[in-house]
This record gives sequence, structure tokens and C-alpha cells, in this order.
Amino acid sequence: MAFLTFFTILFLGAFSMQANGQHQSFDKYYSPLWGSNHLSVNPQRTEVQLKMDQSSGAGFRSKLEYGSGLFHIRMKIADVKTGGIVTCFYITSAPDNQDPGNHFELDYEFLGTNGTVQTNVYDNDGGHREQSFKLWFDPSKDFHTYEFLWNSRQIVFIVDKIPIRVFKNNLAQGVPYPTKAMHIEGSIWNADWAGAVDWTQAPFITQYKDFDFYACPAQAGKDVSGCASGQYFWNRQSYWELNAEQKQQMDHYRELYMSYDYCSKPSTRKQECSLNI
Repeated sequence: MAFLTFFTILFLGAFSMQANGQHQSFDKYYSPLWGSNHLSVNPQRTEVQLKMDQSSGAGFRSKLEYGSGLFHIRMKIADVKTGGIVTCFYITSAPDNQDPGNHFELDYEFLGTNGTVQTNVYDNDGGHREQSFKLWFDPSKDFHTYEFLWNSRQIVFIVDKIPIRVFKNNLAQGVPYPTKAMHIEGSIWNADWAGAVDWTQAPFITQYKDFDFYACPAQAGKDVSGCASGQYFWNRQSYWELNAEQKQQMDHYRELYMSYDYCSKPSTRKQECSLNI
């Protein structure tokens, strides 16, 4: 496996998960977190619906914490147009049902239902590393795959096998890098900063499936250096950096589809902006 390319392994991983139905069970990896009366699972336990109305949204989380891995989910957002609804897939070190404070987190957040996804990195702080993309497809019309690769060298955001963002390990230059266990969450909620909600269109329903993933289990709040082991394929040298073809592909999609970059403004730019290239 070490000799396969990055995207070949991603493809084979997705194929093996689809071919083995027992690993698609929501209950094997996840449990409801909040708004349980707005969360439903199909009889086969292979698909989850989260509903948002004026009374509540909903969310779920992984049963375990992890210290590295290749995380993915397939998601379809609400198919009625509105602002203000935030639909998410993310991994986070924040504790449940508490003020998160400074923490590590990697986000996909759909801001409204117009096809814009915001990515963000919380680097043991309050985040504010937004990069947004007006996607090349309508995320409400079908399921699409959203992934994070996280190892000791880099974090890669991947949409339908296309890398769209890299956050490198620049600890040597004084930039923090995730060193605490994180769990996975999916959720739907509303926020004024994401626009005005047209409640006449409610309920807003998002769907999730393909619940399997590759990851190294870890303990919450503990150091995750043991999860950098080369026994895990995503830690091997071929995953330390995108190759030339992948970099070119990422640059192409960022040029065409990125609508906001915190690195583009002096007021929001951070140290890693000159290092993540």
C-alpha cells in the first residue's frame, strides 16, 4: 500500500467501505449528541437525517476520540434555499456541552444552502482561518464526499477526491499544530452571521451516510504522538506532502472556486499563510 498514490488509496478505501455494508452502520461509530428528536436513522442504520426548524437543530458525534487519520463522510444539504442555516462536518478537541475555549478543530461548514462551504482551522485558539468555496456542484442535489487527512506533517481538506486546502505542521516556526485527540461531529443549526433564515421553508433537512473511516484511537485531552506511527498508512512518507500533480490540481480548484481567504487580507492574515505553500 505504501507504493500507491494518495488518491489511489483514497479511491480504494472508499470502494472497500462501500463494498462492506456492515461498516456503514451509524451505530458502530456514532451516537446522537443533541436534538435527538430532530435526528432520525433509517431502518438499515446506514443513513442519518438531521432536521432544523424554529425549535431546534440536531447533532451527532463519534463514540471515540482519535489522534490522526483519514476521516470522511458523504453529505447532502437541505434542498430549499435560505441563509442562516449552518450544516457541518468537523473534527474537534472541544468537550461536549461546554464552552470550548481555545481548542483544535477542523471544519466544513455550509453557510446557508447556496452551495458555499466554509473551511476553518482552530489552532488551539478561536479559529478565524476561514477559507470559503463556491463549490463546482450543487451540494443539495446529491451526496458528496468531504474528507480530512490528518497526520503529523499536514492536514488536507478533500472534496470528492479534490484537495482544496492544506494546513502544514509548522511547529518549528512557532505555529501550533493539533496535538490533542479529536472526535468527529455532524450538526445542523442556525446563526445570524450566516444570513437570515427563511423559516417559511422549514424544516431544513440534511443527510449523512458512509460512516466508516480510518483513524488511530486516542484518549481525550492526551498527547497523540503515538498516533504518528508508520503502522498507519496515512502517516507514511507518501502522505507527508501533496505531489506536484495534486498541488497543481489544488491550485486550479482554489483559483476557480475559492471565494474568501483569510490570508488575503492584512487584518486577518496569520503567520502560517506564508508557510502553507
